[in-house]
Amino acid sequence: MSAPGAPRVVVVGGGIGGLATAGLLARGGAHVTLLERHARVGGRAGLWEHEGYTWDTGPSWYLMREAFDQYFALMGTSSDEQLDLVDLDPRYRVFFEGDDAEGPGEVLDVEADPEANYARFNQMSPGDGDAMRQYASESQDLYMLALERFLYTTFERVDRVANASVLRRLPLLASLLTRPLGAKIVRRVRDDRLRKILGFHAVFLGSSPSRAPSLFSLMSHLDLTDGVRYPRGGMYQVIRAIEALAVAEGAHLRTGADVTRILVGSDGLATGVQIASGEVIAADVVVSGADMHHTETALLEPQHQWQPERRWAKRQPGISALLVYAGVRGALPELAHHSLFFSRDWEANFSAIVGGGTLRPPFPASVYVSRVTATQPDAAPDGHENLYMLVPFPADPELGDTPASREQLENYAWRYLDQVAAWASIPDLRERTTVYRVTAPADFATELSAWRGSALGLEHTLRQSAVLRPGNVSAKVANLMYVGSSTVPGIGMPICLISAELVAKRLLGATTVSPLPTPAPRGFLARSVRRGVLGDIARRAGTVGSSRTPAGDAGPPSAAERP
Repeated sequence: MSAPGAPRVVVVGGGIGGLATAGLLARGGAHVTLLERHARVGGRAGLWEHEGYTWDTGPSWYLMREAFDQYFALMGTSSDEQLDLVDLDPRYRVFFEGDDAEGPGEVLDVEADPEANYARFNQMSPGDGDAMRQYASESQDLYMLALERFLYTTFERVDRVANASVLRRLPLLASLLTRPLGAKIVRRVRDDRLRKILGFHAVFLGSSPSRAPSLFSLMSHLDLTDGVRYPRGGMYQVIRAIEALAVAEGAHLRTGADVTRILVGSDGLATGVQIASGEVIAADVVVSGADMHHTETALLEPQHQWQPERRWAKRQPGISALLVYAGVRGALPELAHHSLFFSRDWEANFSAIVGGGTLRPPFPASVYVSRVTATQPDAAPDGHENLYMLVPFPADPELGDTPASREQLENYAWRYLDQVAAWASIPDLRERTTVYRVTAPADFATELSAWRGSALGLEHTLRQSAVLRPGNVSAKVANLMYVGSSTVPGIGMPICLISAELVAKRLLGATTVSPLPTPAPRGFLARSVRRGVLGDIARRAGTVGSSRTPAGDAGPPSAAERP
């Protein structure tokens, strides 16, 4: 439990960022209340159980293990203690559209052995396998640089980001920031199929290869070199683990509590929140894990909005998605745990779903299919397979917002399943399949209050990444902070875990670029060296005797925590 007199923190939203923040700040000595609108925490990383099936309703790739390791270490545990991780082999299977869009596709397995992959790539296109090995090596270097200098900083002190290593690479970094990912790939690899293996990560960024900066080529390290894992029990096991740690640290998690307003006093500071029932929960700090657009334009009065509507007119949402939850009678050996279906006209596909042009559902589409029963058979009834299909879609909240539109999208779902059946040579897939549910962009807008129905958050473009992405403290309400995919560092489960740590760093006044030392001592917020509102609040944590705060744990700031 928190100490008497500890600062009261209200966290809005129980997605992975909000949950991680609640647990970390409770460990730091704050009295934390998390308010989640739905009956279950998880946000985009949700769970749906129906008729013997279990589906993860959001992220399904376990990548960037260092971020998970760091968060669990902060909480005094480890990924190995919290999760049963399985290394996938193949890491994923790719189906390339053939000459006939309604016929079989070309199949390629990306295996757990990188050298076997590069040999296969060389067979497909002589020399390209060697080029991809070099590309992956460079991606690993960029990935490590990002971890060391860019991902664990709030950018409060931009001058702290540059060290000798960064300065030495400034010309390269300038090129990587200003040149699109797709342009870099085209210069390095000749074969159009292999280019797609290097470029599909742009979808994870809510973007396209022609729009995402080529700095994000670092993501190729994750699947080509580091590997793809699966937490047995599903991605929701990550949420369960973080939820349990938050509760163990004394955070109070309330579901069915829809925050409708952030209250701001006459002094310009947040005093708490109001939920739909009319109840007011007082707070010394409010951390919003809700969509930033919703937080700023719906939960705050206009005079307190740091990011008013006019600012959003100049921004771009990440892509949305059509999600299909299906059960299939009989086996599907044709599909791997992760299967990717790449359309031939790659650029047209992306132009249909993201950017400033005329956006529309694409046909044929580049589609992702998850068959978790390849690894975990009990995710479906005996004799059945569990399918989760994601079709990248335009961020348009009108898609699926009426019965007629919903019916149209359900018909689209069957068309995309027919495409999967044709390319993967499963002629009877439709006859064996039951579609149990479809999630549309309209659902992201209504259920998650996601700006324009985005499935991910702000698109990662040059103007919406790193120091140019909205920061994690309001410029108008000094004790209002943000966590999640709309703020730094960006999109994705591991990245949102980092954003939770950045909230703690703001409260501590830590302007370093490195992760906080692990484990985080209980009552660590009392070590804050910050001046002003956030520092005054943080230093109250753990300063009054508490059974959860051993004497001596909340000592002076460490070197890593000093500003």
